[in-house]
Amino acid sequence: MDLATLLGMVGAIGVVLAAILTGGSPVVFINVPSILIVLGGTVMVVMIKFSLGQFFGAFKVALTAFVNKTVDPEALIVKIVELANIARKEGMLALENQEVDNHFLDEGVKMLIDGNSREVVNTVLSKDMQQTIERHTWGAKVFSATADVAPAMGMIGTLIGLVQMLSNMSDPKSIGPAMAVALLTTLYGAMLANMIAMPIADKLTLRKADELRVRSMCIDGVLAIQEGQNPRIIESMLKAYLEPEKRGSEV
Repeated sequence: MDLATLLGMVGAIGVVLAAILTGGSPVVFINVPSILIVLGGTVMVVMIKFSLGQFFGAFKVALTAFVNKTVDPEALIVKIVELANIARKEGMLALENQEVDNHFLDEGVKMLIDGNSREVVNTVLSKDMQQTIERHTWGAKVFSATADVAPAMGMIGTLIGLVQMLSNMSDPKSIGPAMAVALLTTLYGAMLANMIAMPIADKLTLRKADELRVRSMCIDGVLAIQEGQNPRIIESMLKAYLEPEKRGSEV
C-alpha cells in the first residue's frame, strides 16, 4: 500500500467529517439531488472528453496511486551490474540461470539470451515503455479532467438550486431544501475535485516519472550489457539516474 496516498486521503476526508460532526447534524449535508448532479454529471461530461477505453482504463491505472510496488533504483543498478559481470565473464547464455525480480529487466535479459540485435531489443523495450507511460498519462488526464469538471457541475447545481428557490419564494418551506441543493453541490464538487481527483492525477504523474526512470535504466543497462561494456562504466552511467547526493556512494 502507498501510505502517503492512503493516509493523505483518509486524513483529508476525516478532517472534513470531523468538522461536519462537531458542527451539528451530519444529515443536513446529505442531499441526493446534489450527489446526482455532481457525481453523475461529472462522470458523463468526462466521458465526452475521452474514449470509453481511456475512461475505464483510468480507474485501473488509478490503483497504482494506492497499491504500488516501489522499485529501488540503487538495488536495480546492483542487479544490472551483477548481470553485466556474469555476461562479460561467462557469456550471454549464462544469464539464463539468473533470477531477475524486475519484470521489465527480465524481458530485456531474455531478449539478450535469445540473441536479438541491438535494434530489436531497443525497439521492443522502448515500445513497451512508451505504452506504459501512455497509460499513466491518460489516467492522469482523466482525473485532471474530473478535477476541472466537478466544480463546474457543482456550480450548475448551485444555479439549479437558486432558480428553484427564487421561483418558489411564495412557499417558505421550499426555500430551505432548494438552498441546500444550491450550497451542497458546490461543496460536493470542491471535495471531489480537490480531495480525490486532483491528488490522484498528481500521484499518477509522479508514478509516470518513476516508471520512466526505472525503465530507462533497464533499457540502458540491457543495451550496455549487450555491447559488452565494462561493468564499472555501466554502474557510473546508471548512477546518473540517481539523486545527486546518492551518485557518489557505493551502490
